[in-house]
Amino acid sequence: MNDLRDKLYELSDEKYKEFHMNLCPNVNNIIGVRIPKLRELAKEVAKENSIEFLEKYKCEFYEEKMIYGLVIGYMKADFGCRLKYLDKFVPMIDNWAICDSCCATYKFTNKNLDEMFKYLQKYIKSKSEFEVRFAVIMLMDYYIKDNKYIDDVFKIYDNIKLDKYYVKMAIAWAISVAFIKNEEKTRNYLNNNSLDKFTFNKALQKIIESNVVSKETKEEMRNMKIK
Repeated sequence: MNDLRDKLYELSDEKYKEFHMNLCPNVNNIIGVRIPKLRELAKEVAKENSIEFLEKYKCEFYEEKMIYGLVIGYMKADFGCRLKYLDKFVPMIDNWAICDSCCATYKFTNKNLDEMFKYLQKYIKSKSEFEVRFAVIMLMDYYIKDNKYIDDVFKIYDNIKLDKYYVKMAIAWAISVAFIKNEEKTRNYLNNNSLDKFTFNKALQKIIESNVVSKETKEEMRNMKIK
């Protein structure tokens, strides 16, 4: 555990660092390690000493925060234990990349859908940009494909009024994914929602950019845009 930072510096790629810093504006603590390497390191930590790491490690760099979040997904633990460390991790999130990569790793959610849905409510109500984004992306990754939850997810997205760029972009992305997963319900939502103009138009744009949407549907989405 003590040599993790040394390993990160050994794996640093200066060109990737510059590239990734451009993708994550206002994040200045990037060492420059690619995500597959971070996942490898996180799996090693999760296998060897996950609890000690999550309890004691002081994250200073982007990559360390990413590994911290990934370990929660990879370690062997019950759901309650994971939530304990999510409570520590989620407030540490300060950019979209850590948020989205870690959310995608929390496959344990699939076995705890009701419990996780309840857990996410406190982040939906947060005033923190990336805590809300965490909730939005978790709902996108694990709930919009399920008819049991999709209507509730749309209601949640509709009621989020935090005026933050990365929240709005997350909601727009989630709606475009929902359109692919459940076109009928998403069409109904697009025709009856209270999204702000920016988020609504971004959602339509992301649907238009999809490779699996027909030309006719793309044209329909263009005509729905708010001017």
